[in-house]
Amino acid sequence: MQLQRRKSQELYKTAKTLMPGGVNSPARSWKGVGGDPLFMARGKGSHVWDVDGNEYIDYVDSWGPLILGHAHPEVVAAVKQAVDNGMSFGAPTEAENRLAALVVDAYPSMDMVRFVSSGTEAGMSALRLARAFTGRPKIVKFDGGYHGHADALLVAAGSGAATHGTPDSAGVTASFAQDTLVAQYNDLDSVERLFKANKNHIACVIVEPIAGNMGVVPPQPGFLEGLRKLTLDHDALLIFDEVITGFRVAYGGAQEIFGVKPDVTCLGKIIGGGMPVGAYGGRQDIMETVSPLGPMYQAGTLSGNPVAMAAGIKTLELLKRPGIYDQLESKAVKLTGGFQAAFQKAEVPLRINRVGSMMTLFFTQDEVTGWPSVTASDKEGYARFFHRMLEEGVYLAPAAFESMFVSTVHTDADIEATVKATGRALG
Repeated sequence: MQLQRRKSQELYKTAKTLMPGGVNSPARSWKGVGGDPLFMARGKGSHVWDVDGNEYIDYVDSWGPLILGHAHPEVVAAVKQAVDNGMSFGAPTEAENRLAALVVDAYPSMDMVRFVSSGTEAGMSALRLARAFTGRPKIVKFDGGYHGHADALLVAAGSGAATHGTPDSAGVTASFAQDTLVAQYNDLDSVERLFKANKNHIACVIVEPIAGNMGVVPPQPGFLEGLRKLTLDHDALLIFDEVITGFRVAYGGAQEIFGVKPDVTCLGKIIGGGMPVGAYGGRQDIMETVSPLGPMYQAGTLSGNPVAMAAGIKTLELLKRPGIYDQLESKAVKLTGGFQAAFQKAEVPLRINRVGSMMTLFFTQDEVTGWPSVTASDKEGYARFFHRMLEEGVYLAPAAFESMFVSTVHTDADIEATVKATGRALG
C-alpha cells in the first residue's frame, strides 16, 4: 500500500526547528534506514496508528518495555489511580516498597535496589558504585555494547585488545575515556588481557548478558561463567545490564536463564510498564555504599515517582501469572519460523538471533557473535526491507542493529499477517 505521510512530514519539518534533528533520541530519526520518521498518535494492544491514520503491527514495543502491549487496561487503570492521588511528592511512598519487593524477589542477586528515572542513570550509578566499593578507577565494557549515554560508556575500542578506549562522542574527553577499557563480546581472552595489563586497577566489568543494543547477540557457552570467574579472581565487580533483558527473556532475566549471579544488576524498560524508570541493585554490602548509608552519592527528585511505580507494579504482577513466558516463547518461535521460511523462499540470506521474545534479523548468512560480525551484515538490505514492511503495515525497528520484540498481545493473526507481508516485501 502507499502510505499517506503528510501530517508526519509536516510535524517533522516543524520539529527540526525546535529540537536537534527533530527528535529527542537519535534512534527515532531513522538515520539508520533513511527517510523521515513517522509520528505516532496512539497504540492499542499489538498495533499502533500514526498521525496520518496508518495502522501497523508493532514489533518495536517502545524499544522493549511494552511486553503487555500498548495501553493494557489494567496498567492504564493503575496509572490513572496513581495520578488521581498526586503525580510527584519528592518523598517516600508505599509504592516504592511494593515495586522494590517485587524486583528483589525476582532477582536473587539483589538484596537491595535503588530506583532512578532511566536506564542511563542506572548504568552511570552502577559504575560509580563499583568504583566507590572497590576503590579502583577503571571499568571494562564491550565493543558495540551500549549502557546509556554516560561519558564513561560512550567509548569505542582502542587500537589493540589491551588498549584504553577512545571517545566515541564529542564532549567526552580523552582523559576521561582513559579509564574505560574495551573488550570484545564473547571473547574471554580479550577480557583476561585487560585484567593482566591493568592489575588491581579494574573496578568492574559491565555487560549485557544477552546483547541487545548491537542487535540480539546471545552469550556463547561459558562466556558469562568466564566473566564471573575473572571478576572474582581479580576482586572486581560483575555488572549485568539487564535494562532490556530484565523481565523480558524470563521473569528473572538473563541471570535466571544462564544461572550466573552478578554483583550488581541494572534494570529499566519493563519495570516501568511504559513509564520512565530505571534501577540498580545488588548485594547488601555493596548497596550500603550508596548515600545516605555510604559515601557514594546519587539522588533524583523523580526517582521512585509514584505514577511510574504504579505502572511497574501492575506490569510485574501480570507477568507473574502462570504461562506468560511460555506463551511469549511460542509466539516468538512461530514468528521466527515464518521469517526463516519467507527469506529461504526468496533466497535472501538471513541470520535470526533470538532469545525469548526478543530477536534481530541480520541480513547475512554468517553467524553473528559480536560487534565485528554484526557490522558485517547488510545494513542497506535491512533498510530496504524496513521500508517495504512499513508499506505492508508492519512496524519494525528503524535501525539494523536493534532488537524487535514480541508482546503477550501479539496474536496468531498478527504473526500470520507479518509472515505474508515478509513474503511480499521480499518478492
